Amino acid sequence: MSADGLTDAAIRTILTTTRRIALVGASANPARPSNEVLHSLLARGYDVTPVNPGLAGQTLHGRIVVASLDAAAPLDMVDLFRASDKVLPAVQDAIRLGARTIWMQLGVINHEAATLARNAGLTIVMNRCPLIEIARLGIAER
Repeated sequence: MSADGLTDAAIRTILTTTRRIALVGASANPARPSNEVLHSLLARGYDVTPVNPGLAGQTLHGRIVVASLDAAAPLDMVDLFRASDKVLPAVQDAIRLGARTIWMQLGVINHEAATLARNAGLTIVMNRCPLIEIARLGIAER
């Protein structure tokens, strides 16, 4: 079983109903997974805002990078490219801003943050990549 306990049907629902995504930890380096995920989600029709205070004001794949989740709101999902022990502040911000889903990328698992978000009514995905799940589940482009 996956770290998040979600079924394929739940993952499919998230990926087919989500429109606005904040990608926290966006990188300008094309070799970084966050850069590829940003590019690919945009190409698939998602409205993705890159979030990285160190790159704020720059443009990645035609999108202006913002410094914080506040500047990316409103949003449906927060996609976290952060170390497991660094996700809690972003999860707290996502709860405050009314996000529906927290998506922690491959290798990112934080049960404390997941419990906090679940208790606030959010859906939590951990240790998964949306691009891998889109391909695995055969989700069509928008």
